[in-house]
Amino acid sequence: MFTQSELKAQVAQAAVEFVLPRLQLSSVLGVGTGSTVDLFIDAIAVHKHLFNGAVSSSERSTRRMQKLGINVYDLNKVESMVWYVDGADEINSELEMIKGGGGALTREKIVASVAEHFLCIADDTKEVAVLGDFPLPIEVIPMARESVARQLRMLGGEPRLREGFTTDNGCQILDVAGLRIAQAKEFEEQINNMPGVVCCGLFALKGATTALIASQTGIVQRESPAA
Repeated sequence: MFTQSELKAQVAQAAVEFVLPRLQLSSVLGVGTGSTVDLFIDAIAVHKHLFNGAVSSSERSTRRMQKLGINVYDLNKVESMVWYVDGADEINSELEMIKGGGGALTREKIVASVAEHFLCIADDTKEVAVLGDFPLPIEVIPMARESVARQLRMLGGEPRLREGFTTDNGCQILDVAGLRIAQAKEFEEQINNMPGVVCCGLFALKGATTALIASQTGIVQRESPAA
């Protein structure tokens, strides 16, 4: 039996093998945040001469890539990217996701929005039939924290402030438990419209294009039904 750490390493290597043939010397790659992405960064750094560089979704990933000699560009200097690679805290059969366990959801969503394709890399413990067992992170402007929390309670959620945590954007995160999100796109729009919400950790309006899922029997590739 493979451990979860071993599955993460396997899917990170599979992501390198998937994405490299799809990059050119001029390509800029979007890179997300998290423990699986850390392993992806380590694995693709060996091939940094085969692409131009990357745009990062967090200070954490930026530091890691720069240490390994990967050029990291400001997104404002990049007009387009073909691929964005990131993990997920949960992913369903539609390749809709909950992300933000590491707190980088806003920058992840911004970088992903510029890329043509989103490659999600995860192990099979992240696959779910219905999103919501993992508490949904919502980044909020501090002064709006309680007003947003009240609205979330009215929707059946149990919001809790992520104590002692500030995002790279200087904001706070509410982690919302108790949800079963069957209509993820509609729910994402509803939360996005709450004044004071910076970003919602639902990636449903623009989910993953492709997912590589590591399991005990190997790597499974899944494609979005919407693709």
